[in-house]
Parts: sequence; structure tokens; C-alpha cells
Amino acid sequence: MRKAAVKCVFLSEPDMIEAGVLDMHECVRVMDEVFDLLGKGDYLMGGPRENEHGVMLYFPQEKRFPKMPLAGPDRRFAAMIAYVGGRFNVCGTKWYGSNVENPEVGLPRSILTVILNDPETSAPLAIMSGNLVSAMRTGAVPGVAAKYLATKGARVCGAIGAGVINRACIMSIAETVKTLEEIRIYDLVPDKATAFAKEVASITKTRAIPVRTLEASVVDADVISIAAAGPKRVAIPAEWLKKGTLVTLTGTADLPGSCYLENTVVVDHWKMHQAWMTEVGEHPLGINGLFGSTPSAPILQLILEGKLRDDHIQSLGDIVSKKIPGRKTDEDTIIFVTGGLPVEDVAWGYTVYQNALRKKIGQELKYWDAPHWF
Repeated sequence: MRKAAVKCVFLSEPDMIEAGVLDMHECVRVMDEVFDLLGKGDYLMGGPRENEHGVMLYFPQEKRFPKMPLAGPDRRFAAMIAYVGGRFNVCGTKWYGSNVENPEVGLPRSILTVILNDPETSAPLAIMSGNLVSAMRTGAVPGVAAKYLATKGARVCGAIGAGVINRACIMSIAETVKTLEEIRIYDLVPDKATAFAKEVASITKTRAIPVRTLEASVVDADVISIAAAGPKRVAIPAEWLKKGTLVTLTGTADLPGSCYLENTVVVDHWKMHQAWMTEVGEHPLGINGLFGSTPSAPILQLILEGKLRDDHIQSLGDIVSKKIPGRKTDEDTIIFVTGGLPVEDVAWGYTVYQNALRKKIGQELKYWDAPHWF
């Protein structure tokens, strides 16, 4: 039997940009397609439940060995694995490392790598810089949610957090909410909000203004994008939300329990959040260990306390695939929570990889011409 060569493509971040990783119009379209596949069941994620977010490496709270890292804010490693069906038909992994202290040494908080594999042979197809894949797919999801869940004629978007992820979120919301007229941006650092507003206005061709208070960003907004990071969660009183508002939580927030109990709650993929809930008993900090990194942690807590039922939660994939309706009335306030799905990384990474092949972008990496042991 002939021994086959194995080669793959390496795509650096500049390669990824040249191949279209920053094309939000296309990214939203691909994420819409991914949620349709989720609703139909043509996907797999990790673990025996087939719906795990990933496998997380937890660092200890106290020093065990001289060089072993300690737990800290947003300090973790994770392997997020998935198969995406449909026209993608590909397996892949996002290898995720994060440390909130990284900017002090000139690095982004997270450094990510996406690996794609043939689903039959497992042969590698591509190894690629994953930061922009992750940021774009994360940001595209609120845009997909707004397509199905925002009120018709939505005019004002409140944006909380002037960082990488909210930039992408606003790009996608502006992409799908064609009636958008104004974006109100709030950040704890006013100068950051001012600079961010100028950038967002240039990208989206929509009026963007910095506001001095959290309340000014939220009150009267038709769509609210929360993508703020930090040790303290953004706190929003229920009375600030007007009827019909769509609140998208890409970052963690402190909303009163009534917001979840009395309004429509939609998540990206409820089965993944249920899988998180089963891990609570094994997490060293219990449910409290999820609050810093999991936007759905307040929902999971309400369910564990018996205050909220699973059937109160809807999945975006079921709405996109038309299993259930989206927004029912203009008076319906909707809380949308996204936790990040590995299928999103794999599908968007595969799309950029296909573009790179067509444009002959990237560097070929050789595993072998023939395997040494066979």
C-alpha cells in the first residue's frame, strides 16, 4: 500500500486578514448558517453529551510547585473541539490561552490557534492564527441574534465596553439592523469611549457618540450590546430597560433576577450551557467559579435554585432553523446570552481557509512525505 504524504497550510494573522477574516458581512452570513445547522442537529461538540464548550485547564488557588501558575482573573487554557456538518463537513479545534495580565508584557489577553482536520482521515488541513477568527465569530453572533430578535425599525444601540469584542459586536449589529441610526458607547475610561466612537462611526457609517454614564447608554436603547471585561460585572437595573429592548450579553453582566424570570431569554445553544451546569459540582468554586467567564452563570444559578425552568430558555438555532418563532411582539423584552461555541470557530476558520486556498495564501507545512512508522 502506498504511504501518503501529509501537508497542511499555515496561515499567519496577516495571511488571515488577506484571506478575509475581517469581512463581517460574510461572517454574519456564515454564523447564520451555523445556527441553522445547530437547530437541525448537524454538528458535534466535545464530550459524551456532544455539547461541551471545551476542556478547561484550571489553575490552583495556592502554589503547589515553584513554576506552576496560579488561578487569576480570566487565566485559563481550553481546547474547544467541534465537527460542523452541512457544506463545511470539517473537524477542528480552537486552542485557547488567556491571561488578563498579558497586556503588561505587550500581548493580547488571549492568544489563540485554530486547527482544522479532515473528518474522515483526521489529516490536518490548516493551522492558523486564531485571534481574529475568534473575535469576528464572537462579534457576529449578536448580529445574527439582532436579525431575528430586534424590533422592526430599531434605531438606537447602546454599547457597553469599548474593546475588541464589542467592536465586532457593533459591526455585526450594524450589518443586520439596517434601520440603526445611533450608537451610544460607554466605557469606564471616557477617553477610550471617545476614540472608540470615532472608529465605530468610520467602520459602520453610523452616528456613534461617547456617553458619560452607563444609564445614558442603556435607557431608550432598542438593542444593547454588553461586552465589558473586568473583575466587576456591569450592573443594570431592570427599570432602565424599555419594553421591547434586545439585550445581548457577550460579556458578563449583573442583571436582576427579574430580567431573566419576567422576560424572554434566548441563548446561543442551551445544551452547551446545560453541560456547564453539570460541571458546577466539580468546579473548585462551585457556581461562583462560572460568574467571571460565563455570561449565563446567573441563569444557571436561578435554575439550580429552582426559580427558573429549563423550558423558559430558548436556543437561537431553533429560531434560525424555524423550529420556533423569534420575536413575537414589539413589547417583548429579550435577553440574549452567548457563551461562545467551538462550531463557530471551526466554520469561520474553514471559510477563511477556503479563501486562502483560492488566493494561494499561506505557507505549506509538511508532516511527512511518508510516515516513518505505518
